[in-house]
Amino acid sequence: MSPETTPDPLERAIVRSGGLDTLLRDLTDRAVEDVPGAAACSITVRRDDRLLTLAGSGGLPGGLDLRQYENGDGPCVTAAETAVEQYAPDLAAETRWPAYTPYALSVGVRCVLALPLVVTGETGAAINFYGAEPGALGAGRHEARTFAARAADAVDLSLRLERDRAAVPDVRTALLSRGVIDQAIGVLMARERVDAGRALERLRRISQHRNTKLRDLAADLVSRVTDQGRPPAGGR
Repeated sequence: MSPETTPDPLERAIVRSGGLDTLLRDLTDRAVEDVPGAAACSITVRRDDRLLTLAGSGGLPGGLDLRQYENGDGPCVTAAETAVEQYAPDLAAETRWPAYTPYALSVGVRCVLALPLVVTGETGAAINFYGAEPGALGAGRHEARTFAARAADAVDLSLRLERDRAAVPDVRTALLSRGVIDQAIGVLMARERVDAGRALERLRRISQHRNTKLRDLAADLVSRVTDQGRPPAGGR
């Protein structure tokens, strides 16, 4: 296989894992294994002007990230929005996030490390490590940073593939629209003996006058011409 057609290692990983969701879940599970002191891990990304959790490892307490998003306050929110690392060695002594800290403590989290991720096309992202003991993540900060640098590539690719997949219906609609408009232009050229430019301009004027989308007007015209040329039901 030539270098030009060799799949990206991350793309091969996605195929092997069975999808983007599985890949990112596996990524957070691996983070717990690779970073000393990490009991759980999650990935935060801002999408459509709101923060959400793309994936979380096994053992991640429910609502741990959601509480931060609801309050607009917390280590992963701050890391994603400021692109600055946030470390809280002991939440019992932490004063930066008063609306979040009591809940985190109630579900057994005593230590948090949130690292910003650089993700193309998004305004904020972070990978969040949670420890069950005070200072649990202190010795693993270097490993966490190294892991975050690798994770950013996987998150970036996952979001890019997601955007590409979401764009497919829009592309298909645009292609279908272009096809029916071209057909309508052909009908007018034949009927009125004008060139393509004048036919398109006439369609546009009628579209504006009727306050109808050009695509819908073209489809109606083509449909009427097709119906006129179709033999009556039962006819030969």
